[in-house]
Amino acid sequence: MALPTDLPHLDATAQAELVRNGDVSAAELVDAAIARIEAINPQLNAVIHERFEKARAEAAGTLPDGPFRGVPFLLKDLETRSLGDPHHAGTEFLKNANFISDRDDYVTTRFRAAGLVIVGRTNTPEFGTTITTEPESHGTSRNPWNTDYSTGGSSGGSAAAVASLMVPAAHASDGGGSIRIPASECGLVGLKPTRGRVPLGPAISDSWAGSTSNGVVTRTVRDTAALLDAIAGPMPGDAYAAPALPGPLAAEVGREPGSLKIGVLDHPLLPGVEASGEMKDAIRFAVSL
Repeated sequence: MALPTDLPHLDATAQAELVRNGDVSAAELVDAAIARIEAINPQLNAVIHERFEKARAEAAGTLPDGPFRGVPFLLKDLETRSLGDPHHAGTEFLKNANFISDRDDYVTTRFRAAGLVIVGRTNTPEFGTTITTEPESHGTSRNPWNTDYSTGGSSGGSAAAVASLMVPAAHASDGGGSIRIPASECGLVGLKPTRGRVPLGPAISDSWAGSTSNGVVTRTVRDTAALLDAIAGPMPGDAYAAPALPGPLAAEVGREPGSLKIGVLDHPLLPGVEASGEMKDAIRFAVSL
């Protein structure tokens, strides 16, 4: 079966629809993503652990009938384990110890239940503590728009992979900007979920006093909404619980927002840090809409 020529540009929602309609198989989607990773990743260093053969076997088998059945996906290599796969958290210590996860974390289980096929794990700085992705353990991730520029961090590997069309979406996490910064630097959609919206456990029940959230980076708002629907909800051991949503977030996409009140900073937060004129003009234009 011939794959659509625009396949790499399709978001996860559209790729899942192709599988549901029988236009492509999950195995074909996964093979195509693996081929793109093999072609692109040497220039970007976004994917640091490959699980290609496991992914091929999963795609050829019986996948859960979730909203993203058959869609290739990447996990950030930080605080989110996947059974039988390395987990280094950007550190030389865990890399040298050859640490292998003995279970799936809750959010990994939910990604799998949504039908996603995990093809690898992405680069992150040591313990996710910086806003660039250049750990000594795995080297620097490069921005696909300009490889001389940073991907941001700490979800820089995930952002580079999605922006370069390796996969349509990838896991990310955020304590102090680690979804939002790479999304902004790589031209993606990045939403930090509310504290307690997505479980962190069972290995971790609390992180950064509740500041850390699991989420995704994507190329479309509808993917971000639908993926958050798939992974949201409390689990035993959660330190925090977010109020239940009134309905699916995916149903809100495209709805007229009504009157909004949005705060805008007109001065830098840090002394000596000044935004470029181009960035200021873009923000002023957005405010004027």
